[in-house]
Amino acid sequence: MNFKQTKLDGVIIIEPKVFSDDRGYFCETFRQDLLDDFLGFRINFCQDNESKSSKNVFRGLHYQLPPFVQSKLVRVISGKVLDFAVDIRAGSPTFGEYVAVELSSENKKQLFISRGFAHGFLVLSDEAIFTYKVDNFYSRECDRGISYKSIDFAYPSDMILSDKDKVQPLLSECKELFEYGANYYG
Repeated sequence: MNFKQTKLDGVIIIEPKVFSDDRGYFCETFRQDLLDDFLGFRINFCQDNESKSSKNVFRGLHYQLPPFVQSKLVRVISGKVLDFAVDIRAGSPTFGEYVAVELSSENKKQLFISRGFAHGFLVLSDEAIFTYKVDNFYSRECDRGISYKSIDFAYPSDMILSDKDKVQPLLSECKELFEYGANYYG
């Protein structure tokens, strides 16, 4: 596996080694020891999630507050998405900045998003199956989000949002964010 730090400290692109032949392919999609070595600490994933979405569906930008704050390891099983991670750590030198990475069943890239970031994705293919590991359980009481309008991106005019995501506040309006430099892992 190849790990690449993005411009946002805590958001990492992971490229698995894919072994292909006339039968198909094989790749490791997760190695606890390699991820822990790269991060310098242990991540304990406890829940796997999967969604299926149609073209132009945007899911996000979501995060959870303590004590249920989550890191995510995301990938696409089928189709193609543009995946977003937004720095919502107040006081961070990259606060409000984002990365967008194309994840697909073809390129097999994954994205690790640390605690302290909002996350979402836009489906680029006719449909996509998206899966992710999280290191904390879902909590409805701690579930939060920011509006997709919080980042400067040319979204499709026919983008499809959930009712919940249509009314998320702008990042500038959020009062419940993360503190830059705080340790949310222990």
